Amino acid sequence: MEAAASEPRLEFGKMEFGCEHYRRRCKIRAPCCGEVFGCRHCHNEATAKTDRHELPRHDVKKVICLVCDTEQLAAKVCSNCGVNMGEYYCDVCKFYDDITEKQQFHCDDCGICRVGGRENYFHCQKCGSCYINDLRDRHLCVENSMKHQCPICCEYLFDSLRETRILDCGHTMHFECFHEMLQHNQYTCPICYKSAINMTSKWRNLDDEVSATIMPEDYRYKVWIFCNDCHETSEIYFHVLGHKCCNCESYNTRTTGAPATQSAL
Repeated sequence: MEAAASEPRLEFGKMEFGCEHYRRRCKIRAPCCGEVFGCRHCHNEATAKTDRHELPRHDVKKVICLVCDTEQLAAKVCSNCGVNMGEYYCDVCKFYDDITEKQQFHCDDCGICRVGGRENYFHCQKCGSCYINDLRDRHLCVENSMKHQCPICCEYLFDSLRETRILDCGHTMHFECFHEMLQHNQYTCPICYKSAINMTSKWRNLDDEVSATIMPEDYRYKVWIFCNDCHETSEIYFHVLGHKCCNCESYNTRTTGAPATQSAL
């Protein structure tokens, strides 16, 4: 009977409070500057304009209940009025959220909370992050690939709120940044320069254009090229439209010097 009677109190105010980032029934006191914010993102955005510093989620110790305005040590249930300050609560991250449809879960290996349902993700130890199950044994591992800035917008990827994309080369960037890159006709990874998408059809079109464009006699000479996709070196005839790799037939190449063995001949 007592548990049933307390249930309405736990639910009181659900979805009625929060900030632009989360629906929750508490604010946090930042231990770094002593100020009160809706969440750590609110703190980071506010300090970015003045004294720029970020709030590590694990450092939060005190919260203020938005229902009764009581400041207290971080916990799921308010010590004064008895409401859930967050329907989802992580005691490690001191993270609160009333929208449980996100399927939040804490990953011990990442050390932070993720969304999407624990059963739908696995943690790649080499990459150092959680990936969707479809990528298990189907992605190229790059050590700590998520613990870097997005090569397009420079936001730190590991704890970004935005969806990320893993390229075939193993490097990562924001999903929206990836599509913006493609819209600007940039089809290679900004980090390693490998092709970011399947370029087979584009290479075939370029084959036709090269065949249809006869170079003048003065430009019929050979050059050495390096392929960004397979990392092989080839000697081919120069063409103004592009240079095709003799190994993987990619046009994602650049001119280079002759190999050392060739230079010595």
